[in-house]
Amino acid sequence: MKLAVRLRGEQYQFRDLREVMAKANEEKSGDALAGLAAESVAERIAAKAVLSELTLGQIREHPLIPPEEDEVSRVIEEQVDPAEFTRIRDWSVAQLREWLLDNRTQPDELARLRRGLTSEMIAAVCKLMSNLDLVYAAARMRVIARANTSLGQKGVLAARLQPNHPTDSVAGILASTRAGLAYGIGDAVIGVNPVNDTVQSVTQVLRALDEFVQTWQIPTQTCVLAHVTTMMRAAEQGAPFGLMFQSLAGTQAANDSFGISVAMLDEAYAIAREQAKVAGPNVMYFETGQGSELSAEANRNVDQVTLEARCYGLAKRYQPFLVNTVVGFIGPEYLYDAKQVIRAGLEDHFMGKLTGLPMGVDVCYTNHMEADQNDLENLEVLLTAAGCTYFMGVPQGDDVMLNYQSSGFHDTAALRELFGLRPAPEFEAWLESMGLMRDGRLTERAGDPTIFFK
Repeated sequence: MKLAVRLRGEQYQFRDLREVMAKANEEKSGDALAGLAAESVAERIAAKAVLSELTLGQIREHPLIPPEEDEVSRVIEEQVDPAEFTRIRDWSVAQLREWLLDNRTQPDELARLRRGLTSEMIAAVCKLMSNLDLVYAAARMRVIARANTSLGQKGVLAARLQPNHPTDSVAGILASTRAGLAYGIGDAVIGVNPVNDTVQSVTQVLRALDEFVQTWQIPTQTCVLAHVTTMMRAAEQGAPFGLMFQSLAGTQAANDSFGISVAMLDEAYAIAREQAKVAGPNVMYFETGQGSELSAEANRNVDQVTLEARCYGLAKRYQPFLVNTVVGFIGPEYLYDAKQVIRAGLEDHFMGKLTGLPMGVDVCYTNHMEADQNDLENLEVLLTAAGCTYFMGVPQGDDVMLNYQSSGFHDTAALRELFGLRPAPEFEAWLESMGLMRDGRLTERAGDPTIFFK
């Protein structure tokens, strides 16, 4: 495996594939904090040059985290289709990039190809792409998932209704739910982040959401984003839920810090398939985000883009209905400013799609980052052009419980109109029956939550 290159009279030598992958990454404050980043633009270009000539077979033969040491690596390896990998094993990473960007490549060929890829291969090709490359390639990939609504179709942009409340007040949660639904938001899921991760509190919120959805016959799914162990106990006690949730990381050690394992996720998946109140077949919801492994001191000296790709490899095992990266939530230690957040959002969306996931993005930032609402909106536009499956819908774009800035109800409404997109078809039919939408456009009645009191 060639790990050296000479550029403009200077020789660059890299120790191993791990160093090449890290230094080929676009600038990220998390990689710098971990001591993994390229020391100069020239070194970054050299690493990209080396990476571009490596073959997919060489990447698989030199795992960054060996399967015998990490169950996430084992899950990723087990999912590789041997025949498809054999067909492409001699492709260079540069050839893979060109193939993904070739407008003659058909959707069924893209779907076939992903069966032969590992997460490290997906991360590698991502590092060779410009922002426009990431938009263009992702826009050509379609991953359709079905629960009570169906997402991922061409022409559809969905949104998670996120009616969080700082005290888990049911009245407050339902007030925000009414407002979001009245604005055409909620076809992905009505999903609440709980303050109190207890079975009693989670069950109370789930029952209230289920009663509301049943009363108004809303074609959607509900979820409380509690820890998976809490949700399993709530399910055992009969709590009604639509999707089973968990946050994921890209190494076994980081998942240990989250209090989860593959065996635990397998158990949760089995419960969800049996008890989730959705038509299915997709019943799981996962969230990720660059930098979580380093936060847990469990990054194994691997760069944050590659670790994020590994999260998607793990998620793929469970054929989820929703996956999204919470792209700017952790803070400037991992993504310093708007430029890094925008890049990370495009990377994550592309890698998730190439993995075969119905990929959404929580386009967000924290108040101590070098970013603002205009930066958030810039990324939303880019991701919509890239065919993003869904965004968040937070009242006024300001989450009063999680204390971060995300996308508001009006963002998705504006993006649908701007790009000629529509809600999930089942949800759109319900909006029309409520007089909130007509021919794919919001009516004068939209935005009025009092319709749920009449």
